[in-house]
Amino acid sequence: MIIPAFNEEKTLRQVTLEIRASLPEADILVVNDGSTDTTARVAEEAGVLLLEHPFNMGIGATMQTGFLYAFQNHYDAVVQIDGDGQHNPAFLPSLILPISEGLSNLVIGSRYLTDGGFKSTFLRQVGIRFFTVLIWALVRRVVTDPTSGYRAMDRKAFGLFSKEYPSDYPEVEALISAYKNGLTFLEVPTVMHQRQGGVSSIGILSALYYMVKVTLSVSIGFLRRKK
Repeated sequence: MIIPAFNEEKTLRQVTLEIRASLPEADILVVNDGSTDTTARVAEEAGVLLLEHPFNMGIGATMQTGFLYAFQNHYDAVVQIDGDGQHNPAFLPSLILPISEGLSNLVIGSRYLTDGGFKSTFLRQVGIRFFTVLIWALVRRVVTDPTSGYRAMDRKAFGLFSKEYPSDYPEVEALISAYKNGLTFLEVPTVMHQRQGGVSSIGILSALYYMVKVTLSVSIGFLRRKK
């Protein structure tokens, strides 16, 4: 279980408690991305594994740190789950099941395959729909929640991402990378909560930057010949 964390002192303890209630056998790794609050202390008090960046490096680098740790320590599967309380740990078993049964290399928890729960802000929903169309245009696969960071991966998938992972807004690019490297992905329904702490970094300008940056990066990456 990899939790990327930046200033999540208010929510991190509850997230770890809910993970243990849902999947008690799982190891929990918090990657503290240069937090300026007491996130590291909360993780230590929760008794979880902890890795720390000396300064804020972004979600891509934070997840790559977690993937590399999991790969070097011979884990068979990992789950990415946010530390802000948005992702409901009650859905962990259904997220892991396709991995354990060998049905897919990567499993995405989609808030759009079931009723109820928090769907997202208007700006993010616009981006989600845009990237759903973009992914379909490139790989002819419908992904209803391509920006979801609630994901499970087998060793092939996180081994790939431990070597190279997009630096920021990585979720969509990671799906294209998985496809180009012959990996499979699917979605399972999950109910998400509204953010329980912190503030979203996505406003109007950042949303536009997000869409342009990811579109260019995904398109160039897709057209680039695989080594």
